[in-house]
Amino acid sequence: MPTYRYVFFDLRGKGEIVRLCFHAAGVKFEDVRLDHDSWPENVRGREASPFGQLPYLEIDGKKFAQSIAIAQYIAREYGLYGDNSLENLSIDGVVGLTIDYFTRWARATYGPEDAKRRAELQAKVYSEDLPKFLQQLEELLIENKTGYFVGNKLTLADLKVYTTLENSFQEFPDMYTKYPQVLAHRKKVGSQPGIAAYLSSRKPTPV
Repeated sequence: MPTYRYVFFDLRGKGEIVRLCFHAAGVKFEDVRLDHDSWPENVRGREASPFGQLPYLEIDGKKFAQSIAIAQYIAREYGLYGDNSLENLSIDGVVGLTIDYFTRWARATYGPEDAKRRAELQAKVYSEDLPKFLQQLEELLIENKTGYFVGNKLTLADLKVYTTLENSFQEFPDMYTKYPQVLAHRKKVGSQPGIAAYLSSRKPTPV
């Protein structure tokens, strides 16, 4: 088996999906967590990373960038993709849906410098974008009828939804009562042995 060294900030963010994939698959890796505040001044660190950004994964010393590309690699290698090309297409579609929502959330959370405009965007995310996203997820789960988004096993799609919803689930747990399939899915993913063990020991972070 290759030797894996994963480098990302000491937070969840867009890079947490890679950690979840490793733990779900039961694959050992070195989880290197860097201080986010020191990264802009860490010139040597930026130069050492592909494209000058995080996260990246070292596979036997060779570096590869982009969180989704890394997660897709792990999913293909360790049984977290579908059983055929159509299932893989569906998985990638769910992953893309999560990215669409996360982009809107990030824009509202970190984008505008104007406090009033930021508040307006955040209100829209939680009153419109998040309910729409949850309804889409609910319908996908109802259609598939297995408790997973695609097929009858845990895949990258399930893990990506889980990590994308972490902040909103912490902030607005009552909202999820309107989406029982999504709520049940969250419990199902969180109870997977590798995921449950990781979550029980994971350091709490704001994002």
